[in-house]
Amino acid sequence: GNWHVGEPPDRRSVAIAKKYGLDISGQRCRLITEKDLDAFDRIYVMDRSNLNDVLSLAKNDGQRHKVRLLLGDEIVPDPYYDNSLFDPVYQMIENGCKKIIEAEQC
Repeated sequence: GNWHVGEPPDRRSVAIAKKYGLDISGQRCRLITEKDLDAFDRIYVMDRSNLNDVLSLAKNDGQRHKVRLLLGDEIVPDPYYDNSLFDPVYQMIENGCKKIIEAEQC
């Protein structure tokens, strides 16, 4: 959705990332565009709603194959309404990224 375009990450996300040595405070939200499907080798999304939205932008099978759920068949829960989920969600994302890196190195 476009309700956060141009905004920085949630302050709780910034704090959790900082806890693990990452500074994401300079990031800004933007929408994925059709051009991204050509520009990037992979586009990872967190849930099925985003998966369907991004796939709807794809013009061909090559573009569709670039779009994947970050955690395989699992979705990443949205921690917005539960502060206690920010750390576990960070861990899920970090582990998912590590698995992607390991798979790409093979």
